[in-house]
Amino acid sequence: MEPRRHFTFWRAIRLGSFHVGSAMGDILVTSIWNRILITNFGIPATPVGLLIALRYLLSPLSLWAGNLTDNKRFFGLRRTPLIWLGRALMLLSLPLLGLSVLRLGASAGDWLGWGSALLSSLMYGVGTLISGSPYLALVRDSAPEERQGLAISVVEMLLIILYAIAGISFSFWMPVYDARVFWEMIAVTMLVGGFFWVFAIVGVERRVAAKAQGGRGAGEPGSGAPGLGLVLQTIWSDRRTRLFFAFLSLATLSAWTQDAILEPFGADVFGLEMGATTRFNSYWQAATVVTLILSNVIWRKRAPERQGRIAAVGLLVMALGMALLTAAGASGQRHLIELALFVFGGGFGVYSFGGLSLMAVMSPDRHAGAYLGLWSISILVSKGLGAFAGGVLRDLFFLRLALTPGVSYAVVFLIQALGLAAAVLILSRIDILAFARDTGRHVSLVEAQAAAGD
Repeated sequence: MEPRRHFTFWRAIRLGSFHVGSAMGDILVTSIWNRILITNFGIPATPVGLLIALRYLLSPLSLWAGNLTDNKRFFGLRRTPLIWLGRALMLLSLPLLGLSVLRLGASAGDWLGWGSALLSSLMYGVGTLISGSPYLALVRDSAPEERQGLAISVVEMLLIILYAIAGISFSFWMPVYDARVFWEMIAVTMLVGGFFWVFAIVGVERRVAAKAQGGRGAGEPGSGAPGLGLVLQTIWSDRRTRLFFAFLSLATLSAWTQDAILEPFGADVFGLEMGATTRFNSYWQAATVVTLILSNVIWRKRAPERQGRIAAVGLLVMALGMALLTAAGASGQRHLIELALFVFGGGFGVYSFGGLSLMAVMSPDRHAGAYLGLWSISILVSKGLGAFAGGVLRDLFFLRLALTPGVSYAVVFLIQALGLAAAVLILSRIDILAFARDTGRHVSLVEAQAAAGD
């Protein structure tokens, strides 16, 4: 295990700047690109949603990467080399994304266009997966036990802030589709994002000389590090771990069902332009930032083991937001959209604070990278399935069953709300406090009594 450094807010801010490139890239790939193909080019949402979801379906790579960085060093470092390798793949995928738009804009059946889109999705996805869990493990390693949840929460809060900033910036930069401007966005994302992917973590991890790489966690031959299969078997044998995986999966799938269809919803039901719909994500993400900041202020001293009820409240508020969006689609009430998105985003911030704290608790020191890799699998696969399911359901109700656009989208949003409520029921069955005790975390008597009261 790396020596822990003193946690400071500014250290977390620097680590969080890593997400500048993440936000810019994700807005291009899962917000602007899908809107162009579905709305501007008239391509069905199902194949587009499948390409967005494809990279998430490769998420077992996240578990492999997390376990590898738990037990191996490259050039004296554990987490950093794999993080940079993954982000390099993401950078190289972006020109292929531009090529796919160029080709598919000329012909929706162009094989080179679809091939470029597929290769771009694979490269971006693999890069995201092999760098994501090592990055979270690096953030976790940088904080003492009692601040680990807060450290992860701060860097994820910055990701959401940067999502909002990138979404608003791109919406003003390209209010209507322009191929030349789209290529400019790709070039700037590669330059700015690439810089921060290096700046954020260079020098954060302490290099260990070759002679000093023995001992626990070094992962060198003879260190006795368990194989990935044995680690996974140990993790999965605990019922609490399985339930937590199910909880994260359902909550994430339900939260992201709208990912690929939110902007087409504004265009199909209300005839809104690209600039207006691109800001939809910024609305709910801005609300998420506000409530996430408030959550950090209000509950920052609350033990991570006691964040279950907070996560549950956040999920129920998210469900309310989706219910309002259901009403907006079914009744054609344009003015309800922003209210629904703000409510949904506000709940997402509360849920994120509580859920990230629980992830830190459910990731014991010895195999933190592997546990975080498993949680990343849950989140990424479910996020991808959610995006894909949203596209499939939209096409089913709108194209196959020929329901009106408003009703078609409303049914999808209602299903999303019900899934969020069901995730709360699963969370209520997990004994987080007992898991923390059993895996060696220090839990005081006062914290245990407070958790019981919760």
